[in-house]
Amino acid sequence: MVARVSTVAFQGIEGVSVDVQVMVAPGKINMHIVGLPDKAVAESRERVQAALHASGLALPPKKVTVNLAPADLPKEGSHFDLPIALGLMAVLGAIPADALASYVVIGELNLDGTIAHVTGALPAAIAANALGKGLICPADSGAEAAWAGSDIDILAPRSLIALANHFRGTQVLSRPTPAVRHLSSDLPDMADIKGQESAKRALEVAAAGSHNLLMVGPPGSGKSMLAARLPSILPPLSPAELLEVSMIHSIAGQLSGGKLSDRRPFRTPHHSATMAALVGGGLRAKPGEASLAHHGLLFLDELPEFAPPVLDALRQPLETAECIIARANHRVTYPASFQLVAAMNPCRCGMAGEPGHTCAKGPRCQTDYQARISGPMMDRIDIRIDVPAVSASDLIRPHAAETSAVVAKRVAAARERQRERMVLAGIPATTNARCSTALIEKIADPDPSGLQLLRDAADKFHFSARGYHRVLKVARTLADLDGTAQVGRIHLAEAISYRIPSERQVANA
Repeated sequence: MVARVSTVAFQGIEGVSVDVQVMVAPGKINMHIVGLPDKAVAESRERVQAALHASGLALPPKKVTVNLAPADLPKEGSHFDLPIALGLMAVLGAIPADALASYVVIGELNLDGTIAHVTGALPAAIAANALGKGLICPADSGAEAAWAGSDIDILAPRSLIALANHFRGTQVLSRPTPAVRHLSSDLPDMADIKGQESAKRALEVAAAGSHNLLMVGPPGSGKSMLAARLPSILPPLSPAELLEVSMIHSIAGQLSGGKLSDRRPFRTPHHSATMAALVGGGLRAKPGEASLAHHGLLFLDELPEFAPPVLDALRQPLETAECIIARANHRVTYPASFQLVAAMNPCRCGMAGEPGHTCAKGPRCQTDYQARISGPMMDRIDIRIDVPAVSASDLIRPHAAETSAVVAKRVAAARERQRERMVLAGIPATTNARCSTALIEKIADPDPSGLQLLRDAADKFHFSARGYHRVLKVARTLADLDGTAQVGRIHLAEAISYRIPSERQVANA
């Protein structure tokens, strides 16, 4: 007799259907798992046997063969334990075989027969729904899987015995409910920042259009403080964005208790991070910080301290909004539509350009330090601002600075104007920074005086084609903040002022 149980193998954030075929036949007493299993899947044999024994079942003294089809698809992870065990239980008559036909099954088994949490419950639930089936998953993963939809039949047992009793009709498993992660609402507030009015303005523009931002200034000028307050002025995730972000975090095993939150990710990797840590990779091609920051922020502090090849690995994701991890045996794509925010000192000693300070190495100190960031990488940064040291008068005098809530309202209004414009154009992009070049030329068509200013600036500072279009994107965002349909000269002038320092830096390097 052959029992069949459906499960999934994960490729990126997608669940690929896998058919678990279990056969018990006369032969040498043993249990074989075939179908390109990795070490974790091969070890399922011991966990399944122990869990069945603890549940009061014993394998027959025959040959047991488990085939994971398609056989040429690599199978990774411990979530194949439960479908293998249920296939054996169906063969032994412990549960009706036809009861499993309408479910996709994932779960890891403990030796005592209980079912342990596994990663990827949300993508598995979405894959099951696409197949027109329900999902059987561990109890600890049920709250996560329930977010896939209210119409999906989800069973989340704590043990093999509980699941067998449910199919026999002696116990009823209730459907798990989606869990919400209640994060602290007291995010760092913009009102805490004293002085730095131009930097706060640039922060608002970057938030409104999802533009990449670089802050350059001496130590203690407030660069990290400014970046930490950017999440407080960003709008919450939309339902579609929430689902995408949660699927990535589910695959990475970073959904605590299966609870979801609509707060945008804010990832802050250390400058010692490797290329695999930043863009993804490793033995099982897990998502990196760029993908974990999808629809959120990737903050790189001390930017020149990152290894140059690691920084340059971000160039493709910044353009395509996805990380493609290619290996000899497989190819995985993870979404990576993130907003890059970076901070750096102007030189290694950190004080270049400050009044009364002279670098020991002279101008070369600044040139060598900034040259660690390649020109193509710098070309992808929309806004570059200088953050000077805060004066004592700014720290001492009382002031009434705007709160994050006030700024967030303006940012939300600007993003709503962008969303409405994209909907009318039938474009899936949501912010100006994600617009194509053809679209931005259409929606950011400047008035004659603004066009002349842009032409003169492009000739003088030798803007690249990418730089030209990014100036238009920032100008479009500035017009959205002002609530105007026409991009004017004043908007282009401010957008160009954010671009000029970058062009000078590339020229000096």
